[in-house]
Parts: sequence; structure tokens; C-alpha cells
Amino acid sequence: MDIKSVAIDIMKRAVDLDTEQRYTEALVSYQEGLQMLTEKIKGENDEDNKIYLRNKIEEHWNRVAAIKELIQERKQMGNYREQVHIKKDSTGHGYRNLFGRFLDKDVEYVLIEDPYIRTFHQCQNFLLLCELLMKSCDNLRRIRLKTSKDAESGANQKDWFYNLETDLQKYGIQLTVIYSPANRLSRHIILSSGWIIEISRGLRRRIISSV
Repeated sequence: MDIKSVAIDIMKRAVDLDTEQRYTEALVSYQEGLQMLTEKIKGENDEDNKIYLRNKIEEHWNRVAAIKELIQERKQMGNYREQVHIKKDSTGHGYRNLFGRFLDKDVEYVLIEDPYIRTFHQCQNFLLLCELLMKSCDNLRRIRLKTSKDAESGANQKDWFYNLETDLQKYGIQLTVIYSPANRLSRHIILSSGWIIEISRGLRRRIISSV
């Protein structure tokens, strides 16, 4: 399959997401497809195809601009919301896939609240999230986690967070861990850019909204 065919498939996906009002996901697909069409036009020799591609690129860039404006307006009004449902036993739902599009240079600090970052696999998931934040947010300076203490192996939990804190300091990122009873904690991630990621079950199912 050539670049043009792949780009068209991506654009169809973008239009479907746009129609479903999953605007941030649509933006990612639009931009990916537009990048491919732009590369395609550079090597195109047929003038009619060039004109066709230019018109399509302009049409979709106009839609991208309109979506960005719509999202910004709704964010300012505090009523923009997207919901992501993850079916049981489905795969391909890593952090980058689910909310990587919200992580950019505008994120300077991140507030995370989850009552259960205690067992080994929970701590590993938190580590993966920190790695994604570090790689995606160029201006990130602070991460604050609010979770509960592990009554059975609190020392291991504390040591693990200390080691992570030390590692993040090497990249100029301060990690602060605050402990609170599990029944007083909710599940969400707040980005300083204005996005809130509300989590319905651990770090698995997510609802995306704006502040």
C-alpha cells in the first residue's frame, strides 16, 4: 500500500473520530495523515494529482484549525469532555495511546491521585507513566503523587518512591509523594495545561475532560 492510500485511510479514521466528537483523537489522526500527504506531494510529478492533494491538505488543515478553536473555547467554558471505554481483556491501551496527545510543552506540573500505588506492578505502572511524562513534557518540573501507605510492606514502598525521586531529580523533575487513607482518595491525573484525566478503575479506564 502506497503513502497516499495509507494517508487516505488515516484521514477516514480522523473524519470518523471527528463525527463522534472525539476531537483530540481526531486531531492526532488529521495531523498524521496531513504529514503523509505533504510528503507525498513532494515526489508527485502529475500536476493534476498535485492540485488534488493541495486542495485536500488545505481542506483538512482548515478543519484542524476549527477543531483546535472549538476545543479551546470549550476548555475555557469548562465543559469539554471525552470518554474512553476500554473493553475487558482488550489490548493496545498504553498510556501514550490513551492520553499521550495531552502531554506537551504546556505541562509544567502533574498532580496524580490514586489510592493504590503500592504493589510491585502498581509501582511499575506508575514508573511507566513518569517516563512518558518526562519524555513528552519538555517543561515538566514537578510530579505530585497522592496515594495510601502499604501496611504490609511500607518500607519497600517508601524505598521504591525514594529511588524514583532520586532518578527524576537527575532530569530536573521533583517528585513529591503524599500519603492519605485510601478511602479519602479519588482517582485522577491533573495536568497544569488544564486537562483532567479521571480514572474509573486504577490506571485502566479513563475519562478525559478539561478543567
